[in-house]
This record gives sequence, C-alpha cells and structure tokens, in this order.
Amino acid sequence: MAERLDISIVVPLYNEAESLSELVAWIDRVAHDNALSYEIIMVDDGSSDDSWSVIESLKADYPAVRAIGFARNYGKSAALYVGFEAAEGEVVFTMDADLQDSPDEIPAMRRMILDEGYDLVSGWKKKRYDPIGKRWPSKFFNFTARLVSGIRLHDFNCGLKAYRRRVVKAVEVYGEMHRYIPILAKHAGFRRIGEKVVEHHERKYGRSKFGMERMIKGYLDLITVSFMSRFGRSPMYFFGGLGTLMFLLGGGTTIWVIAEKIYSQSHGLPWRGVTEQPLFYLAMLAVVLGVQLFLAGFLGELINRRSPDRNRYMISRRIE
Repeated sequence: MAERLDISIVVPLYNEAESLSELVAWIDRVAHDNALSYEIIMVDDGSSDDSWSVIESLKADYPAVRAIGFARNYGKSAALYVGFEAAEGEVVFTMDADLQDSPDEIPAMRRMILDEGYDLVSGWKKKRYDPIGKRWPSKFFNFTARLVSGIRLHDFNCGLKAYRRRVVKAVEVYGEMHRYIPILAKHAGFRRIGEKVVEHHERKYGRSKFGMERMIKGYLDLITVSFMSRFGRSPMYFFGGLGTLMFLLGGGTTIWVIAEKIYSQSHGLPWRGVTEQPLFYLAMLAVVLGVQLFLAGFLGELINRRSPDRNRYMISRRIE
C-alpha cells in the first residue's frame, strides 16, 4: 500500500480562473519548503469561465493536482463533501480559491493537529479586508453560533481549516452546512476543536460569490444543524415527546371541563355546556396537534431508516 500523504488541500472553486495558477504555485512552495508530501484536490463547482482549462494546464506542471468537476453549480458544501471523500492526506485542509486564505498557515496548523492533539483547527481572520457590510453581520452571526453550539470559535465561516483525516471521513456535509463543520464534528464525537489567528488578504481577482442572502441562509442552517445534531437520528424524541405533552395537556383539560360541568349539574350550581366553552375547543386542538406531532415523529423514524444517501452529485469530469 502506498505511503499516506502528509497533507491534502481541498479547494472548492467557482469561476476563479485568474487566481488558480498563483494559488497552486504558492501551495507547492510551502509544501516543498517544509518537506511535506501533498495533494491539491480542486473541486470545480460548475464554473462557467476557464477554470477547468486552467486546472488541466496546471496538472502538467504540478502532478499533485487532482480535480473533480461538477456538471452544474451545487454549492460549497457539495464541493467539500466530494473533496473530503477523495482526500488521502494525514491532515486535510480546506482553503478558498480566491487567494484571501494564506497557504503559509499550513505548517503551523498541521503541527496543532499532530503535536497538540486537536481534531480540528479553524482559522480566525482577526483582521479582515472585507467591507464593513460583511464584517459586522459576520460578527453577530458568529456570536449566535457560539451561543447555540457552545464552541468557542470567533470565525465559524473561515474557509481555512485543518482536520485530522478521520474527522472529514466522519462528518456529513450537505445543503449549506459548510459553515457548521465544527458543530457537525463536535456532535460526531470530535471535541478537541482549536483556533488559530490567520492572515487574511484582500481579494486580488474577481468578486465575491456570496451576497447578503447568505446571512439569512446562515441562521436557517444554524437552526437546522442544531436540530439535526440532537434529533436527526431519532426524530421521535422531539416530535413524539412534544406530541405526547400536547396530547396529555389537551386530554387533561378536556376531562377537567367535562368533570366540572357534571359536578356543577349534580350539585345544583350554575353550569355551561361543554361545547359552549372556548377552552374545550382549545383542548381539542391540542389533542389533534399532539396526535399529528406524534405521527410526524413516527414517520420520521421510518424515513430515517429507509432513506438512501442524500449526497449524490453529477460529476462530469475528473483529473487524477
């Protein structure tokens, strides 16, 4: 069996043809200066520019370059998922293709994984060269993510991260969950999560592919990943528990309303018909909702046990 590589660098990209040659040369220099065996796995997320042609030309000069090309744009999470599947290095890095992440950080982050025992090391762009319209929403977003997850990271969305190989093979990245890989890793049992201040560069070519809508998606994804981490394997615990509580509350209230009417009648006290009381209908609504939630949990359990792999992407080309 071939000796395992020291590092794998997974680079998701979309229309970044101008920066790829400079990025690969930079990574190659850092790897050789530190005597690291490496591979660069470029995942072209359905680019419409000359990105794939540039990758093909780079393969001739840099044999360590590997590439996967999607037939259409699936998003960063899909690109990371297939990149993680293909990675063979002992330590796996993720890095954006726009030259804002510095490959010079690779040796120090690798040492944190191997020598200090971290499972995951996330970059922290303490000094950012993004416009203020991106910086302040990002600060609030990271504060919320820290509060919900309990993971003390300053920059969940930093593209530069290092992982022990077994981490990327264990986490399941889908939808827009690339922002929350540290949370997914924690709930997979990898709790040694560290952080390193990294150098951030101004964008040299092109423009950002992310707009303000990613902040809205980010919060929706945070709710999703929090729910899935706790109840994704056993939805009955959430829906069944909530449904049972509502059923008991509604059923108990209904019994109380009927019993009160019977007691009042038998003792000659003023009374109201059961169906004349708004509380009766609220109780019935709680019973119905409780049954529906319980059934939702039951169906969720059935679907969870029969669902095929959700991560299927149309790959149109590869370079090995």
